[in-house]
Amino acid sequence: MNANQPESREPGESRELRRITDVGTLKAFGHPLRLKIYSTLRVAGPSTASQLAGQVDEAVSLVSYHLRKLAEHGLIEEAQTQSEDARERWWQAAQETLSFRHEDFKDTPEGAAAHTAVVRTLIAQREEQYETYLAQQEAWGAEWRKAADQSDFLARLNPAELTRLNAEIHALIKTYEAQGKAAEAAGDTEGRENVAVHLASFPFRI
Repeated sequence: MNANQPESREPGESRELRRITDVGTLKAFGHPLRLKIYSTLRVAGPSTASQLAGQVDEAVSLVSYHLRKLAEHGLIEEAQTQSEDARERWWQAAQETLSFRHEDFKDTPEGAAAHTAVVRTLIAQREEQYETYLAQQEAWGAEWRKAADQSDFLARLNPAELTRLNAEIHALIKTYEAQGKAAEAAGDTEGRENVAVHLASFPFRI
């Protein structure tokens, strides 16, 4: 498969969003190191295997292997060369946002297990990211420490209300993403950093 044409992208479909619906692609994406590589590409933008190897602390040969696997499933694609060395191969994420939902994998044991495994890996990596912030928070300074947040909320909702709540939260976050990109494009870069917003909403009983 051509890495520039993900098999689940329909003709005319936006490059901004891709929904994974097949188990093979989900498994390819869900490898812990591939998740780190993909996340790094999203944050850092176009990168070479050598650059990524330094950021994920792995051998270049191993990173190159996993880049090829991600490309085989259309999750990443070749990017324009960012240097004068034409021999260097540059990569970028093939879409702005990836999604995958339990409903697409629940009908087979393999699919359900793959979905659960990927979600657990993502949660573990998000916890690691937050732990890193906690370990380094003094270095960020008072302004960033005051701005950062860790909250817990409790609401009594039905499924339809929870769906609407999540949609409204996502839409709000998207407006801030767009504002930040527009400001940077206009040259307003002072004081801007990557900000992770992790959201989990689920029912529970006691």
